[in-house]
Amino acid sequence: MSAHRPTLADVAAAANVSVSTASLAFSGAGPIATATRERVHEAAGRLGYAGPNPLGRQLRSGRSGIVGVVIGDALRRAFRDPVSTQVLDGLVGTLGPLDLGVLLIPSSNDPDSPAVDPLLESAAMDVAVVMWGGGEDEPVLSALRRRNIPTVLVEGQLLPGVGAVGIDDRGGIAMVTRHLVELGHTRIACVTLPLNRERLEGFVGPDELAAQVWEITRRRLAGMTDAGVTPVAVWQTPASLVEHGATAGRAILSAEDRPTAVVCQSDLLASGVVLAARELGLRVPQDVSVAGFDGIDLPWLGGDVLTTVVQPLTEKGAAVGHLVEDLLAGAEPDHRELPVTLRVGTTTGPVPA
Repeated sequence: MSAHRPTLADVAAAANVSVSTASLAFSGAGPIATATRERVHEAAGRLGYAGPNPLGRQLRSGRSGIVGVVIGDALRRAFRDPVSTQVLDGLVGTLGPLDLGVLLIPSSNDPDSPAVDPLLESAAMDVAVVMWGGGEDEPVLSALRRRNIPTVLVEGQLLPGVGAVGIDDRGGIAMVTRHLVELGHTRIACVTLPLNRERLEGFVGPDELAAQVWEITRRRLAGMTDAGVTPVAVWQTPASLVEHGATAGRAILSAEDRPTAVVCQSDLLASGVVLAARELGLRVPQDVSVAGFDGIDLPWLGGDVLTTVVQPLTEKGAAVGHLVEDLLAGAEPDHRELPVTLRVGTTTGPVPA
């Protein structure tokens, strides 16, 4: 077997074209006849040439072909959440045809660990996507600014020079809260997503809520206020998982003067509250109404269909991918918001008599 590895020049000679024409045949760019492209690829197959060296292509273009995606939690938890996986599916499905790869970077979820993963400081990337982005002073955003990397925030605070894709989650929470008010509920509790990087678990008071709160949690709390409701109890969770919702449900619904309804900031948390209510012998919705946010499938609830705010998860991921595409093409960062809808299921009903 020959030790000679075929080169682009070898392919060009075999196809009887110039090296620049052979290069265009592989890049897919520029004016080149279909028959010529096919002849180049046929010659490449015959010679065993796999294509141009990716590293060389990166050096010539000045781009890595990589989009860094900063996950808003530890990967082991993020991949248990259908919200994260469906958004990622929409994002990756949009970036793939653009010949862009994805580098997943976990967020630091331990207050004692560095606030920024080392990958964020050194890995090659053309654009960064920050899932469930926070505020302007987030260490992740500061690191990306230092590296001058174009950035897209998913559901983050609107910031100058930073692209953003979000949903009307504040309006959605207001819709589902008004639905409960119209059913006669006045004692409504709330189970929130994490308030901040500490990811504590338990009841929180007005002082904690008035302190710095992550943007997505803050907006969804504000949605209840917009509907004219001050929650009778607020329980924060360390992550959007069923078991954290169940813990919240046991605590909230075991109180002597328990609420008649619970608004949860995610469907996984809401399903945990429903399971806790059943465990405590409470009927949903006859004894307590439960509502969520996301619109994901919850087969473990059996015959119940959760009342929830439905967000377009895969479409949101695709919108992020299209914004990445526009930034790479030189467009200015902008903000794109997707609508949400209220889906009334079987877990909400009139206030108990």
